[in-house]
Amino acid sequence: MPAPEALRRQQFTLAAHIRDPEHAAPPPDIEDRRLQVYRDLFFNSLEGLLAGNFPIIRKILDGGRWHALVRDFYREHRCATPIFPELPREFLQYLQQRGVRAGDPPWLLELAHYEWVELALDLSDAVPPPHDPAGDLLLGRPLLSPLAWPLAYAWPVHHLSPAHQPAEPPPQPTFLLVQRGADHRVRFNELTALSFRLLQRLADAPTLSGREQLLALAAEAGAADTEAFLAQGQAMLEQFRAAGIVPGTATS
Repeated sequence: MPAPEALRRQQFTLAAHIRDPEHAAPPPDIEDRRLQVYRDLFFNSLEGLLAGNFPIIRKILDGGRWHALVRDFYREHRCATPIFPELPREFLQYLQQRGVRAGDPPWLLELAHYEWVELALDLSDAVPPPHDPAGDLLLGRPLLSPLAWPLAYAWPVHHLSPAHQPAEPPPQPTFLLVQRGADHRVRFNELTALSFRLLQRLADAPTLSGREQLLALAAEAGAADTEAFLAQGQAMLEQFRAAGIVPGTATS
């Protein structure tokens, strides 16, 4: 066998063994003590990075369950990127693809997404498109900042902890806003169902004026007094502008 091909096969054998040492045999003629260095180095580096980005999951799952989950990811998932900071997103995608397995907490996927969002927004290079900061929020088209994400969860992800692990989701969903401010800090705030729906509409129907958005929202909510609803909605939009959630009105 040519030397380059032999080296290639040895590398693939070594990689398979490091990923799954229990089921993949190591390359021959390599001392196990040396292999252990690679097994520990790769796994511990991955586990440490994921533990830093998913600290609540790490705390809730006991050491054995957490390490088993990371080991499953390490063995089963094929990452689509070589960029180290993207590994948390790959971990989230892996959890979504594998689905809920026996022994998983029912809120695992939502909590993983909640924890990933902070890193994703922290690394985002999105900037608002052209807009008028002083634009009329009723006559113009209110622009949702790309650095403000309205989120809805069935589980109260922001309250989950080792001491609080509900077995059933509450009757009402949890609505949150995650936003990166001008100081580059990422913050989470709770939203009412109405404010969440308004922000969701701004994202889903950006061609509508603020007045059109609020009229549609009033119809959804079955508001009896449309004018009063419009006044309250305008005040809500102004609050969003003051907080940087709505930086202004679109100009293109």
